[in-house]
Amino acid sequence: MGHLKQRNLITATERLRDQVAHALRAALISGELRPGQVYSAPGLAEDFGVSATPVREAMLDLAREGLVEPVRNKGFRVTEVNERDLDQYTEIRTLIEVPTVGRVTRTAAREDLEALRPVAEEIVRAARDHDLIGYLEADRQFHLALLTLSGNERLVETVGDLRKRSRLYGLDALDERGELIHSAEEHLELLDVMLAGDAEGAEACMTRHLGHVRSLWAKDGGEEA
Repeated sequence: MGHLKQRNLITATERLRDQVAHALRAALISGELRPGQVYSAPGLAEDFGVSATPVREAMLDLAREGLVEPVRNKGFRVTEVNERDLDQYTEIRTLIEVPTVGRVTRTAAREDLEALRPVAEEIVRAARDHDLIGYLEADRQFHLALLTLSGNERLVETVGDLRKRSRLYGLDALDERGELIHSAEEHLELLDVMLAGDAEGAEACMTRHLGHVRSLWAKDGGEEA
């Protein structure tokens, strides 16, 4: 009880279970829910203003993703991500996303790439406004929408899963130092390079971006982009 900021979860297009799971992932990434801590479904349900059932179901979904683990008669413990895990997740993302960005640069229609600009601008706006949840959501949308232009749905699902498993802690500290803004601006840089038709430059930009965000998280002993 009292762990999370109040959020309006009810929409017409999502199941309550999915909404709660999404909000819990955001809380994990932003650091509202801390690694190693145990949280009860009834306590979290009170924060969300819902019954315990959808929270318990959502936590089971997160357990299948490796984000939490059940603790008998107590609730769910947030799993900790170590440096080795993060390095491996980043390596896999680099192997997938870098060549894909190069291929998309060569094949995607200009209007499809330009359609990503509002999302890239939203990432920067959220970073400047210290809106961590908005930053993370816009960042997720941009990366997955960009990969969607490859036409490979399984590739997008794989990267989406990697992003969940390599979630980050300590974003508030990065935000206070102003380092999120530079990372955010790299999305606009990448988009401009792709629109210029520079596939090699886009691959280099994506490689630098993934390495940059990984090194930022390491400063706080945290963890993702």
